[in-house]
Amino acid sequence: MMKHFIEAVELENGAKGLLIDVPDATVMDFDFEFRAGNRFVKNEKIYEVAHLMEHMAFGANARFKDALSYEAEFTKNGAYHNATTGDYLVGYDAECADFEWERILELKLLSITAPRFNQKELNAERGNVKNELMGHQNNYARMLWCKLAKASGMPCLLDAERVRLLGGIKLEDIKEHYRRTHTAPNMRFMIAGNLRGKKAKIRQILSAAEFGRGTELELSGDVPHKVAPMFVRRKDVANLMFMFWLALPRRLSDEEADAMDCLDHILTGTLSSRILGGARSRGLIYGMSSGTARGLASSSWEFQGEVSAETAKDLFQIIRTELGKVLAGDISESDIEAAKSYALGRYQMRLQTVGAILNFYSDQFCYFDKIEDFNSIPSRIKSVNRAAIIKIAREFVEQNISIFGVVGKDGAALTKELGAMLLP
Repeated sequence: MMKHFIEAVELENGAKGLLIDVPDATVMDFDFEFRAGNRFVKNEKIYEVAHLMEHMAFGANARFKDALSYEAEFTKNGAYHNATTGDYLVGYDAECADFEWERILELKLLSITAPRFNQKELNAERGNVKNELMGHQNNYARMLWCKLAKASGMPCLLDAERVRLLGGIKLEDIKEHYRRTHTAPNMRFMIAGNLRGKKAKIRQILSAAEFGRGTELELSGDVPHKVAPMFVRRKDVANLMFMFWLALPRRLSDEEADAMDCLDHILTGTLSSRILGGARSRGLIYGMSSGTARGLASSSWEFQGEVSAETAKDLFQIIRTELGKVLAGDISESDIEAAKSYALGRYQMRLQTVGAILNFYSDQFCYFDKIEDFNSIPSRIKSVNRAAIIKIAREFVEQNISIFGVVGKDGAALTKELGAMLLP
């Protein structure tokens, strides 16, 4: 772990951020996140407006006539930048050598605060986004996840639906979404690197940037509902790709998430784990995974993998048996200690780069204005115990919010059988 020191700041314009001093760093990382993602579009007919706006962020602005000239200036000394759109956030990130941090910060802020959206670039990016979304349609795991999420009541559109909506987005839609979301109070920023002697200048540059003066947009979450086993036919998928998850109508605490991380390691974390290891030793599957995700208003316990139709029932019998053991309290102390030891080892290996440090703090800060206490993680891991693991696993099952789906060239009847094995 690289040594670092964190300072939370709030500028006079209402923007909140973290300045992360990494004394030994030779690079600087920047991240500007706005509550401007897909959840904040005005209506579903222009669902892709946030994504299109993000693509246009590096186009024409107050100093550069187009994306090519801006890109040439930004990257001339090796600097990197990118932008992403998610359900809640639109983010702009960059990394550069320490010697040019001030130039890069000002260029980054230029693209964020002074874009010149124009029809020519909208037409071009409409085509680029279309190609991106059509490419996603070859990602069957993504496609299955979207279908299951939509069926469970989550506000999610399929990539094919998003492509059809692109043509209806006008330039004024882009500008309206930008004006409403790209305001100082609606932004969270993180800057990491060797900040000795630079903080005052950073504050000065950020305070001088001409962000909008709107209000902070509120975040809201959703709770999925139960979905009957779903089969999606795709003739070019040789094996069966499956996803199964259980949902809770609340967000797990940090301690509960730690307990579930240990359980997932016991079940699928390594080739000696209960489910993956047991299945691999019998030649039933090459790989599968499980994990726990936390949303704003719900949490999910997820399993996914790829298996042949011939061995699917044997694999799902192992899954059913091992989950049954967990619910019955059959978890050994040696398994728990091994999982905790693994987690502590992974903890020691984290935060080896400036970018990794920034990313570690970004999620909690952007959503909850919370600074994650990295130093408390070892004690949290050590406090995980058998009772905590069993309690939260049972709660997932007792809620009975189950979602299961399969993609394959054939297997509708088999999907029902597999679902019947899991859902009780």
